[in-house]
Amino acid sequence: MGSVTTPSADRRATISLFSRLRTADGQADPFPLYAELRARGAVSRAPWGGFLVTGYSACEQVLRNGVWLEPDTRWREQQGARTRWSAPSSREISRTLPALNPPEHTRVRRSAGSFDRTTIDRIGLRVSDVVDRLLDTLHERLRAGEADFAELVSEELPVATVGDWLGLPSADWPRLRELTHEQVFTQELLPHASQLARSDAAMAELRSYFLDLVRARRRRPGDDPVSRWISTWDELEPDQDKADEAVYFLALFVLLAALETTATLLSTMTLRLVEDPGRWSRLALRPDLVPAFVEETLRYDPPTHVISRVAAQDTLLADTEVAAGEMVHLMVGAAHRDPARFPDPDTFDPLRNPSHLAFSWGIHYCLGAPLARLEAQTLLRHLIARLPQLTLVRRPALAPRVAFRRLLNLDVALA
Repeated sequence: MGSVTTPSADRRATISLFSRLRTADGQADPFPLYAELRARGAVSRAPWGGFLVTGYSACEQVLRNGVWLEPDTRWREQQGARTRWSAPSSREISRTLPALNPPEHTRVRRSAGSFDRTTIDRIGLRVSDVVDRLLDTLHERLRAGEADFAELVSEELPVATVGDWLGLPSADWPRLRELTHEQVFTQELLPHASQLARSDAAMAELRSYFLDLVRARRRRPGDDPVSRWISTWDELEPDQDKADEAVYFLALFVLLAALETTATLLSTMTLRLVEDPGRWSRLALRPDLVPAFVEETLRYDPPTHVISRVAAQDTLLADTEVAAGEMVHLMVGAAHRDPARFPDPDTFDPLRNPSHLAFSWGIHYCLGAPLARLEAQTLLRHLIARLPQLTLVRRPALAPRVAFRRLLNLDVALA
């Protein structure tokens, strides 16, 4: 007779799997581990409570359906005072746009505006100039030997883009980038207490910085988004302190959304380009494939591997009963390799022109997706047009995370 897997054995196996995900080998290639998880079904129990969702169809259903909500401030308060959800950084991030639910989400999103074509075109001119400057610096360094693309380009382009758009002093950009990397732990899947403490400290500093910025722009408004948000919120909120705080949360959201994940996209995209010499040659001959190359990067290894939602009511997901208030973790990195959705999912193929969930979906579709695509496509076009072919010197190290991917280095050399 075959062996029967008990719930306790399955729980131990899942805990072991996530322990392996945190290792250097697990971060370098988490996809075989995702395949193990996906083999247990599109939806499976998480050892710490809630569910893990690995099937593409089930993930898409959650993101498109209003039955599923963000774990907002109210939900986090209900989890108790001695949980990760009660950490100051968790409470703070729950008041930013991505963590809000209607009707407050609708109100705040409308106040934020959007990256329309005029805005994108204006920002695009700046992005093009910054990319050229960064590639000039990279090329100079490459003439002397190898260079870290992540440090010189991927980490610099997003902060220069959003910093310039928000009108933040360039002297502040390095510290803001550091704080962005520190605060991300509160959004991780299973943060340690020490990591939450780092997020708490970073978030407190970011709060102080942006509230000071809002107050300064109120005194001296300019032609920038923060000044426009102040005018908008003064009409929406009669209490000036509450209006200033609303603008602070918008500015904070834009910074956090624009830096961490975009930098990862730029590094991952470039890794795909330089790890296979044929890809560079093919793209140089077919620059029209640049948008598809970016989209396949987002499918193949998205910057965010986990998106969490909460059931608003008792519901059924892929034949699994989920009670109201229970959390589901959408394992997007696993869903993007679901063979039921993507033929030959472990092959990087820009010609597949796929759909993906990297920018979420529904009402929470990423507000900054046009900006991220602009930066990635501009960088890729300029890279293949202006520089000699590059080659990968060594495989990059990755931060020991599960939800938020981050390449710590990307060492390249002239081919």
